Amino acid sequence: MWELISAGGWLMLPILLSSVIALAIVLERLWTLRGKRVAPAGLVANVWRQVRDGKLDANALKTLRAGSPLGEVLAAGLSNAQHGRDVMKECIQEAASRVIHELERYLNTLGTIAAITPLLGLLGTVIGMIDVFNAILLQGTGNTAVLAGGISKALITTAAGLTVAIPAVFFHRFFMRRVDELVVAMEQEATRLVEVVQGNREADFTGEQRPAAPRPPASKPRSGKPRKEG
Repeated sequence: MWELISAGGWLMLPILLSSVIALAIVLERLWTLRGKRVAPAGLVANVWRQVRDGKLDANALKTLRAGSPLGEVLAAGLSNAQHGRDVMKECIQEAASRVIHELERYLNTLGTIAAITPLLGLLGTVIGMIDVFNAILLQGTGNTAVLAGGISKALITTAAGLTVAIPAVFFHRFFMRRVDELVVAMEQEATRLVEVVQGNREADFTGEQRPAAPRPPASKPRSGKPRKEG
């Protein structure tokens, strides 16, 4: 491995550094963008139960805000629920903007790495070919060792750049799609809570089943002969 790095020249250093940064970002985002961490299942139902039972005080809102990104969005809206539906929605949108910014953290860096590492490999290719042509100019085509060294440097840097860029592009697109899915899910849950709190919608996410209305008793068939009218 070290022989390949040495043969690739100094451009292998920024390519290797980019690969380390990209790997760190991928592992961190895989851990951070888990669905149960961003939007825990049943969170909106639990919040609605607290609102319904009058248990959503300042401490509960603080815990909700620190628990998850979805909790931060819901807490921003519930803190201003008394000001009406429009104000509540505006506060949720402002909180959602901050949450989205946090969800997209480091993704621009990952996209930049995906874009520049092939260029670094191409630059190594150009430098390697320059060395090859300089060797031909000075020594002719007889010194095959020098020619092979320049060609090797060109091929190694190109391969290294593509090896880093291809996974970086894949994970960048994967994480962007993941963020979009999480944002849509959070917007839907927050909108449902707003409608329920403001009385424009019935609570259908509590998981509680309403008791069925009692059915009227079935009428029994009359037995015997019909009475004759006198």
